[in-house]
Amino acid sequence: MRPLSTIASDWWDYTTLDREILNDASKLTAKDLESLSRPGFAVKIYDTVEDFYLAEALEYVTTWMKATEEQPTGICGPAGPVEQMPLIARLVNELDLNLRHCYFWGMDEWVVNGRDVGIDYPYSFRKVNVDGWINRIRPELRMPDNQIFFPSSDNREYIDSWNLARCLVIQGGQGEVKHWAFNDPVKREGKYKDTPPSAEEYRQLTTRIVELHPITIMQNARTSGGGTVQNISPVAASVGPVETWKAEKVSIWHGGMHDNPFGMRLTTLMISKHIVDTSTPMSVLADHPNVQFNFLRGAIGTCDAAVR
Repeated sequence: MRPLSTIASDWWDYTTLDREILNDASKLTAKDLESLSRPGFAVKIYDTVEDFYLAEALEYVTTWMKATEEQPTGICGPAGPVEQMPLIARLVNELDLNLRHCYFWGMDEWVVNGRDVGIDYPYSFRKVNVDGWINRIRPELRMPDNQIFFPSSDNREYIDSWNLARCLVIQGGQGEVKHWAFNDPVKREGKYKDTPPSAEEYRQLTTRIVELHPITIMQNARTSGGGTVQNISPVAASVGPVETWKAEKVSIWHGGMHDNPFGMRLTTLMISKHIVDTSTPMSVLADHPNVQFNFLRGAIGTCDAAVR
C-alpha cells in the first residue's frame, strides 16, 4: 500500500514516493546534478541570471531561424518563467527575423466556470505572452495570428495545429507539484485509488482540461497573486504528453521561482535514473528521447535544515 500524500490525502503526488528516493534527492549537490546527464538527458548550469535568460530566449530565436515556407517550425512556450520574453522580442527585432513561417503554441491557459478566459483576465497566460513578446516585435516581423495557438475549453483546433509545423522545442518551468505545463498528478480515486496511472496511460493524455492539485493552486496564488488563493481557478487547459512527445526537444528551465531546491533535485534524479512514477509527472519525461534541464546556479540552493 502506497502511503497517503502528506499534503493532500485525496491526491497522488511526490510525497507518496518511496522515502529512500526522497532522501537520496535531498542529498544531491550542484556537482552531483551535473553528473546526472546521460544520453537523451542533459543537465546544464548557468552561472549568471543574464546568461540563463538569454539562453532561454535564444531557444525561441534559433527555432524560428530554421523555419522555411516548405517546412515551418515552432516552439511551445510557457507563461512562467517570463523574464526571457522581452529578450525574445529584442533579438527578433535586432536580427530583422521575419516570423511569417513560424509557429507558437502556448502551454496552458485558465478555464473559469467551464469557459475560456479573455485576454483581459488578470491571470491570462495569453496576455502574458502578448504583452511580454508578441506585441514587442515590430509588426512587419510578427508571425500571423493564425499561427499562434493556446489551449482552451475546446481543444480540437489546438490539437490539430500540432500537425501544421514541426515543434522543435517545448519549453517551460517546473511547478511545485513536479509538473510541466499543468500536467498534474491525478486524484486518488476510482481505479487509481491504490496506484497512480502507469506511464503508458499518462502518456496517452492529450491537451485537455485539468483539475489542479492543491499544490498547484497554492503555487499560482503565490507567484501570480500575492497569495490570493481565492482568485485562482481550480481547473485549467494544458498541453498534454501526446503533444509533448511530438516536440523534438523538451527544455525545462529551473530559475528557482516555481519550484524549490528539493523539487529540482528530485526530478533530475528520477529522469536520470529512469525512475518513472506518475505521482511525480515530470519523471515521465524520462521516456522522451531528448530532454534538457537548465539550472541557474544561484537557484540550486541546498536542502539543509535551517529554520527561518
